[in-house]
Amino acid sequence: MIFGGAMAIFEGIAAIAHDGLFLTTRHYVFEFSLAGWGWIHLILGIILLLAGCAVLSGAVWARYFGVAIAGLGAIANFLWLPYYPLWALVLIAVNLFIIWALCTGMHREADAATVR
Repeated sequence: MIFGGAMAIFEGIAAIAHDGLFLTTRHYVFEFSLAGWGWIHLILGIILLLAGCAVLSGAVWARYFGVAIAGLGAIANFLWLPYYPLWALVLIAVNLFIIWALCTGMHREADAATVR
C-alpha cells in the first residue's frame, strides 16, 4: 500500500506540474484539467500511504479502509488511462493486488479465529 500510495503521489505531482509527459485528449467523457486529475491522484496517494502505515501498525480498521481507498485508486487510474496508459495500467494492477492482499489477510485471520 505504501508503494502504491507513493506512486500515486508522484503521478499527482507530475500532473500538477503540467509535465509534458502526459497526452492531451479531446472530447474525453471524464474531462478534467490535468491539474484537477493531479490533485485527485495526490490526495488518494497520500491517503493510501497513510492507510498502509496504519496496516503495518496492526490497525484492523485500516484493512477495510485500505480496500476502499485502493478501489477508488483503481477507478481513478482507469479514468486516467487516456493521459498516461502504461502508468495507469501499472497502478490499476498495484491497486488490485492491494485489494487482494488485504482481503486474503482478513480471510486468514477469520479462519484462525474460528479454529480456536
